[in-house]
Amino acid sequence: MADLTCLCAGIRSPNPFWLASGPATDSADQVLRAFDAGWGGAVWKTVTDPPTSNVCSRYNRHSIGQAKLAGLSNIELISDRPLEDNLKEIRYVKKVRSDRALIVSIMMPYEKKAWQDLARKAQDTGCDGLELNLSCPHGLDDRWMGSMIGQIPDYVKAVVSDVKAVARIPVLVKLTPNVADIRPMAQAALDGGADGLSLINTVNSLMGIDTDTLRPRFAVDGKITHGGYSGHAIKPIALHMVSSVTSQPSLSKTPVSGIGGISSWQDAAEFFLLGCSSVQVCTAVMLNGFGLISDLASGLSQWMDQKGFATMADLVGKSASHVTGWQNLNLHYKTVAHVDEAKCTGCGWCVVSCRDAARQCIDIGVTGDGRGVARVKEEDCIGCNLCAVVCPEAGCVEMIDRTTESPYRWNDRKTDHGKGYTRVYKSRPLSPKILQ
Repeated sequence: MADLTCLCAGIRSPNPFWLASGPATDSADQVLRAFDAGWGGAVWKTVTDPPTSNVCSRYNRHSIGQAKLAGLSNIELISDRPLEDNLKEIRYVKKVRSDRALIVSIMMPYEKKAWQDLARKAQDTGCDGLELNLSCPHGLDDRWMGSMIGQIPDYVKAVVSDVKAVARIPVLVKLTPNVADIRPMAQAALDGGADGLSLINTVNSLMGIDTDTLRPRFAVDGKITHGGYSGHAIKPIALHMVSSVTSQPSLSKTPVSGIGGISSWQDAAEFFLLGCSSVQVCTAVMLNGFGLISDLASGLSQWMDQKGFATMADLVGKSASHVTGWQNLNLHYKTVAHVDEAKCTGCGWCVVSCRDAARQCIDIGVTGDGRGVARVKEEDCIGCNLCAVVCPEAGCVEMIDRTTESPYRWNDRKTDHGKGYTRVYKSRPLSPKILQ
């Protein structure tokens, strides 16, 4: 079996699956049960002093149609427990389970002494690392906490520098996705001395309005406020931001703990392939419990065996070089859709999507045995992949490579003035209605 031992920013754990700071890491009982289940580490729910106050209610489900859950909105704040209670429990957990990684998430207003005092108290518990929460998107704006700091590079650098001045253990900085470009924040954290980064926290959101009552869903005495969105739906955002950091030359060697929409070993593998050394899970545990770790660890280990990865170091960053800027894409690469008629049910989804949102190159034909199947007019297909996206039958639509020209990229136009560029598919003709 592959060795899942993880080393992230100097923090070692028996596997790379950590619980993210949140509702599942709010007490010693929870964290100990998680460790017993097999989790490699945990980031304690963010502590502060004095504690915050939470409200009812604070979660809302966002679904696709009436069934599949896409994500959660929440307006839950950081720990509402007394700081001393948290510190006592953290100390106890580390004492009885020294074989697991335990990181303490801390947050204070933008004050040097406040951050340093809390950092000292947290590290005195014997924990393995600190995670600076510069990323919570809601509830603490008026106190200049969370993402109010994390959206300003100078403030990020200052807080990290202040904490590093007193820290004797590794310091991770948790970044907010609620910025136009996460790279300046990442660079500021490194300039301040951060040992690694955690990204991302939740995405700004609103719980929504009930169209029957015309009132907010899951309101607090009739009112709602902006909160954080989490769950599987934010994974592409998280992957984008992780890749933005790991593909930036000045940041590419930075240890990263990936967060955002991870609910399966396949999700986690994507983060590792893009350069993360560990991953953190929150919403999936809230929905499925600590037992999720069994599938995560066994699935990743078996997949690593199949791919020939002996250790996590063999896996981390393996796919990072495949991410590039649009200007570096091959403009001559050509694909067309091909329908496997044996698998096609003739449902017509691809026909409607292509007709109304693509190039009108798919129709329903009839096979020799009278079945209706989708058929592609290859000469009109532009390879957009929409038909494969909407098709409900796995493997029914395949994109076939029809490239005939040598590679040509947008940047090449600057040197040869577009002489080497040839359209590999027909451009859209003038609309028949215009011709009339």
